[in-house]
Amino acid sequence: MENIGFRVFTLDMRPEKNLLERFKTIATPLISDNLHRLQGTHSDIRPMHKSGKLVGTAFTVKTRAGDNLMVHKALDMAEPGDVIVVDAGGDMTQAILGEIMLRIAEKNGIAGFVIDGAIRDSVAFLKRDYPCYAKGVTHRGPYKEGPGEINVPITLGNMIVHPGDIIVGDEDGVVAVPLAHAEEIVELASAQEKKEQGMFTAIEDGTIDRSWVNEALRNKGCAFQ
Repeated sequence: MENIGFRVFTLDMRPEKNLLERFKTIATPLISDNLHRLQGTHSDIRPMHKSGKLVGTAFTVKTRAGDNLMVHKALDMAEPGDVIVVDAGGDMTQAILGEIMLRIAEKNGIAGFVIDGAIRDSVAFLKRDYPCYAKGVTHRGPYKEGPGEINVPITLGNMIVHPGDIIVGDEDGVVAVPLAHAEEIVELASAQEKKEQGMFTAIEDGTIDRSWVNEALRNKGCAFQ
């Protein structure tokens, strides 16, 4: 009988490296817009590092609040380019991650962390360009008892993440791109980027068309006095 709630699965499906490279030039708002703004974390999960963009493969962890035993296991299993994404229930009582784990991850080539919970040793993160997103900071360390699961679907900051999804993070937050739709999303986001660049040019030369605002108001029955 499976020990449901205390299991470790391998990650068998990862995106091609050239696909990950394409996402490195795309801002998260453009990705979010083309996912109908439903597939990103809420604003509580924010950058804890000095600078640097996060792009990699979701290596998911679901853990009991305040416990990082399974995060340690993920640290040993994850491959270079993976992002360790942790559903810790948003709990802020104990830190899930600290400088020791940060240094191990950095040495092993892990692309970064996204934690729905707290970190500690925050100065170590603030001094680095190593991507880490979390809900907050506390000095209180974690327990190492379990239970938890590795490489299962999780919810993180209202965002659903499946193992193998593409994780993208920048100054505006974090989004998860379903692997099955990643090629389509990067094409759509790139097209939107080009469109917006054209709008910036029109703003500068004074030719931007703003007629859509009044048209939208009229379509909604707005009364003009």
